[in-house]
Amino acid sequence: MRTLPSPARTRESEPPGRLRRDLYAAGAAAVLVTASVLAGRHIEDTRGTLFVDWPPLLASWGPHAGPGTPAAVLVAIAVVAYGPVLAARLPWRALLPVAWGTSTAWIFSLALIDGWDRGIARKLTTRYEYLQVIDRFHDIPATLRDFTQHILLDSPDNWPAHVAGHPPAATLTFVLLDRIGLGGGSWAGVWCITVGATACVAVLVTIRSLADEALARRAAPFLVLAPAAVWMGTSADAYFAAVAAWAVALLALAVTRRSPGWAGASGLLFGLTCYLSYGLTLVALIAAAVLVLGRHGVRKRPALLMPLLAGLAVVPAVFTLAGFDWWEAYHLLVTRYAQGAGGIRPYGYWVWANLACTVLVTGLATAAGLRRTGAVLVRHRTAPRAGLRLAFLVSAALLALLVADLSGMSKAETERIWLPFALWLLPACAFLTRPRSWLTAQAVLALLLNHLLLTGW
Repeated sequence: MRTLPSPARTRESEPPGRLRRDLYAAGAAAVLVTASVLAGRHIEDTRGTLFVDWPPLLASWGPHAGPGTPAAVLVAIAVVAYGPVLAARLPWRALLPVAWGTSTAWIFSLALIDGWDRGIARKLTTRYEYLQVIDRFHDIPATLRDFTQHILLDSPDNWPAHVAGHPPAATLTFVLLDRIGLGGGSWAGVWCITVGATACVAVLVTIRSLADEALARRAAPFLVLAPAAVWMGTSADAYFAAVAAWAVALLALAVTRRSPGWAGASGLLFGLTCYLSYGLTLVALIAAAVLVLGRHGVRKRPALLMPLLAGLAVVPAVFTLAGFDWWEAYHLLVTRYAQGAGGIRPYGYWVWANLACTVLVTGLATAAGLRRTGAVLVRHRTAPRAGLRLAFLVSAALLALLVADLSGMSKAETERIWLPFALWLLPACAFLTRPRSWLTAQAVLALLLNHLLLTGW
């Protein structure tokens, strides 16, 4: 496959207008965020219908520092200074664990700005969260059979918001952790951060398989130093994002290596993804992009689809046989959503303010990267093949995010809910030149968000 020129060569030959257009894109994203803050503040002050203290984020103003502050600053400086060089020079097999380790350090250090208790140990123990119902899963088969009877707000012993809002595999994860002796908020938080940080590795594996290694290496520092880390520590959605990302990565390996084993494993994870979050069925759009990009491998070995479909059927079959009806639960969730804040929050604000949340999650660098992604697609006849394939993959993720937005089932809290989609927008930064400057902007945004706001859900 053709590779894009190195950042150094690109910078020398790049027309000056291209960087200016990048800055315009970043500026437009900043204006979108500013407008969402001002309009949201007005709506909340006059009508009180947003149900967030610092729109468009579910957060409150609270400047603070904590034990994670020095570590977060040091990680940011190290990645900005050495990230692009190490990503370009490390052997591939070394780059992946280094990326995972650095991402884990970044997420942990940001979370610890709020301290261990508030930043990690208590995040998954609030009245909305999964750990509130661990004791109700003493008899797992019976609880699964009865799960849908407690989704609606007016049902007896209704589930907390996050339990009701997700298929039971989400809660069962923490039930099983408790069963093996890793109970409580601390272990749950560590699980979500440690597993969630692997998502960046899955995205790198996918890019290398479908585009090329050079682009993956250029994307690596941006995946590691993502502002999304503010919400990945500590959120179950970070864990969901990792499962979905590995499902996509294994599918990419399956179609490029024509491996039935990887296809079966991918299908298994896709099935699990759908039973972790209803909205993650939209990951099918990213999976479809992988199949399109890897269509030559599928044509040469169409039998790959058999283990993929077989794996995909496993988790749904297990839950269905246990008595849980996914479709019934989803329809009840739609009703539950309308019964609560989701039925009051104005669609007309959130349909565009959600995109402002995405800017805060992915950073101004990604806004500039998405502009370049669009430019690659426009000049597809002359664009390098690897760049075109990456642009197609990123566009599929953007499409999934926009469908989720238009659905009206994601009004607010998308800084957390959309993590599984937002992570796939970050590779657009591989198209940027001057990576250290853009990485600095990413790091500063994340540090400001975590030090000025108290995020929560």
